[in-house]
Amino acid sequence: MASNGKRTLVVILCSVLLAAGVARGGNFYQDVDITFGDWRAKILGGGDLMTLTMDKASGSGFQSKNQYLFGRWDMKMKLIPGNSAGTVASFYLSSPPQGPHHDEIDFEFLGNLDGKPYTVQTNVFSQGVGGREQQFRMWFDPTADFHTYTIVWNPINILFYVDGTPIREYRNRQADTGVPFLTQQPMRVYASLWNGEAWATGGGSIKTNWTWAPFVASYKGYTATGCVSSQDPAACASSTGAWMHQQLDTAEQARLWQVQKNYMIANYCTDPWRKYPRPDCKY
Repeated sequence: MASNGKRTLVVILCSVLLAAGVARGGNFYQDVDITFGDWRAKILGGGDLMTLTMDKASGSGFQSKNQYLFGRWDMKMKLIPGNSAGTVASFYLSSPPQGPHHDEIDFEFLGNLDGKPYTVQTNVFSQGVGGREQQFRMWFDPTADFHTYTIVWNPINILFYVDGTPIREYRNRQADTGVPFLTQQPMRVYASLWNGEAWATGGGSIKTNWTWAPFVASYKGYTATGCVSSQDPAACASSTGAWMHQQLDTAEQARLWQVQKNYMIANYCTDPWRKYPRPDCKY
């Protein structure tokens, strides 16, 4: 009886933790499906590590089995060393299918010539409208070791973190600007490695050097906490996980300001070549 009681208690506790959205270490075998690239996407280490490879024939990628409406996602990534110009590695959320009215939250890592720094690009699509890029140089070499990239998405804001440091905050200003916020469409997690030489490096002036192929980006430490959605926005809107109300505190706001002052290299709200007004840039 005592043994059965303990088993029952463990089951109840596990159920409570899962319902509360407690973070768990991911296993790529259990959590994702390979979407393209065949053998170029490899799961290693018993499911702890995923490598994506790109050669001249194809890139590769994967997506989460679950789709979510709000949550937090962490991924450790080690980017392509050497001459990675033209390559784009990514970690992002997108509403399936990726049609003309899709929502999307992007981390994209734009390669560069050997010895030149990577560009980390963030973007937000709402109802199919993107063009909200902010670009950064990192304060470390993202090819030398794994670093953690985090997306938090809730009805209040979207937050981007690198190794726990906030680099971007995109707030819900729909009531003030009329710009739709991402609240209705569930999204899956995606990652990919592909050839973006038409635009990724030097605005497309620097092409992929295939003598450096195959190119390999590595992913591990994937965790997902959020509302697993089956097309029911109302249910997820009442979620109680910590991620549901996460915002930047005063100290994080100060760190965000420092990062954007010292490491941001492009901002859709201030880029002089953008001619059209953006109502979400008023705040």
